[in-house]
Amino acid sequence: MTTVSPKKNHDPAKVNEISEKLMENPELASLISELSTSADDASELVKGLLQASINAGLQAEMDAHLGYGHSDRKTKAQVETAQSSNHRNGSYTKTVNSGYGAVEVTVPRDRAGTFAPKMVPKGARRLTELDDMIVSLYAGGMTVRDIQHHLATTLGVDMSPDTISTITDAVLDEVMIWQNRQLDEFYPVIFLDALRVKIRDGHRVVNKSCYMAVGVDMDGIKHILGLWIAENEGAAFWASVCADLANRGVQDVFIVCCDGLKGLPEAVEATWPNSMVQTCIVHLIRAANRWVSYQDRKSVSRALREVYTAANEDTARASLDAFEASELGRKYPQSVKVWRDAWERFVPFLQFPPAARRVLYTTNSIESLNAELRKATRNRGQFPNDTAALKTLWLMICNIEDKRAAQRAKKAKRDVECNGYIEGATATGWKQAINQLAVAYPDRFADYL
Repeated sequence: MTTVSPKKNHDPAKVNEISEKLMENPELASLISELSTSADDASELVKGLLQASINAGLQAEMDAHLGYGHSDRKTKAQVETAQSSNHRNGSYTKTVNSGYGAVEVTVPRDRAGTFAPKMVPKGARRLTELDDMIVSLYAGGMTVRDIQHHLATTLGVDMSPDTISTITDAVLDEVMIWQNRQLDEFYPVIFLDALRVKIRDGHRVVNKSCYMAVGVDMDGIKHILGLWIAENEGAAFWASVCADLANRGVQDVFIVCCDGLKGLPEAVEATWPNSMVQTCIVHLIRAANRWVSYQDRKSVSRALREVYTAANEDTARASLDAFEASELGRKYPQSVKVWRDAWERFVPFLQFPPAARRVLYTTNSIESLNAELRKATRNRGQFPNDTAALKTLWLMICNIEDKRAAQRAKKAKRDVECNGYIEGATATGWKQAINQLAVAYPDRFADYL
């Protein structure tokens, strides 16, 4: 599991090189093999090495601060002659929590009191790697209480729920930077979908929707453009979402694909007058099947397939009429009504050739992500406020997308840098689809080549 904030001044290659040199020392290797007879021994050994490494690092920081080494008397005399006298003034011990439990370290002092160590900052009681571990556990779906129990049982670290919450709150600045980042000026397709979450509002818990926008860029790469939480969507809400995207740089969209969200078509048309709002076909099929008994769903889905795979609107209307007149149509009139009510937002889909239709057919890319988010949010039950929900969902998305990026990198046999802005895979069949969209929108398309 990757962490949210990338490590600064961290050189994995250098660390590996030093580790290999240490292990090449036969005496050290012999001592390690003599001690490490169990996983617990190995953990304690690593803890001891961590302590020694931190103490050595703190001494190196003091050397750099003073301008001379501990036993370098010649340089010390030169420095103290050229500058006001400042030298070592003993040390003190402090205990810090780490990913291997509590570690006691020795922090050097200087006479002037100006030494400010970076490895273990003044007042710090935790190493940053423990903070990263807590954030990663939180991103993986564990609650604050779960993390508290995990730290106590595995590391012997006693940490309050408030402290854990404070650590995870440290990512809020990153969330806001991500939520307000500049976007591309043009996305051929934007998908919108919602995830239901429970959020405390005073003395009651209300169901709210977290809306997610995924834009497909000119290269077919999917990007999560933003997250917005609302109890009830409507014209004002969608106007604010569209304005947010426009203010962050989105000047044009060919198609916005969604699930019949109230007020969205008007907001899209007001923000991007030439854009088209398309109802998600999979959502239509699911909405129609809500009225159908389980044993008839395959038959109904098969009949409705004739509607959305039709060559044009006339053929699609004839197929829907035929379904309505059939035994299944008479048995489930509400399923027919679902399609009749959504007809105006469905038929634009029929003007596109097959490759473009496949891209617009479904919001599966969002729904698969939402399915993983639901698993993680189920453990929490409810969130104390909108900000906590947004923070948690963002961390989960980072965690999920970093895993996917690592899997793609492994398959492609190349390195990948996680912790960047969230992005997904390439839309299936994108090259064919973008060619067909270019034919459908020749004038507008040329502006973004």
